[in-house]
Amino acid sequence: MRKYAIVVAGGKGLRMGGEVPKQFIPVHGKPVLMRTLEAFRRYDSEMTLILVLPADQQEYWKHLCEAYRFALPHRIADGGETRFHSVRNGLELIDGEKGWVAVHDGVRPFVSQDVIARCFSEVCRHRAVVPVTDVVETLRHLREDKGSDTVARSEYRLVQTPQVFDVSLLKEAYQQPYAPCFTDDASVVEALGMEVCLVPGNRENIKLTTPFDLKIAEALTAEE
Repeated sequence: MRKYAIVVAGGKGLRMGGEVPKQFIPVHGKPVLMRTLEAFRRYDSEMTLILVLPADQQEYWKHLCEAYRFALPHRIADGGETRFHSVRNGLELIDGEKGWVAVHDGVRPFVSQDVIARCFSEVCRHRAVVPVTDVVETLRHLREDKGSDTVARSEYRLVQTPQVFDVSLLKEAYQQPYAPCFTDDASVVEALGMEVCLVPGNRENIKLTTPFDLKIAEALTAEE
């Protein structure tokens, strides 16, 4: 069955405190987004890669590819008003209804090969698969009366990407009108009444959002 990966990279990097969008920031000599795309190609050299970028960032990305001699084949779709619209634009580049598609954050370059493989393995049976990790911190729920309560962290999981789906299922889900509750692809699929399967993720698969995250990224790549 054909495999696809839609890598969504629409961030402006405001929390990084710089002018360069976070997906383009170099980590140990290579832009984050290039590392992310390479992770999927290492898993499957035949996988079709679809990169979703804002239109006004695409020329800069082309310049980076030339500067870093990045020749990994990929198609580019325009980013949308929200992540929902961006993923929908990426899906439009997939012909037909058959296959498996991963949707991944462009600023998660440290997803492990085991997690990618696990997600694609389970999607054959469950049609919708999401990697998660345990909550290791204590959680508190904020009440409307301004108070708070401790909740059982064993009842919660932290959600990662790639979230992997049957192509026809995800296309059907993205035909729905946008709703603010659609915070990830799983929530869009669940709106159809579909259950998602949870599989173990890897803790290194962090989303690079702040300058502190970049320090972690440099540490993770220090031995390259």
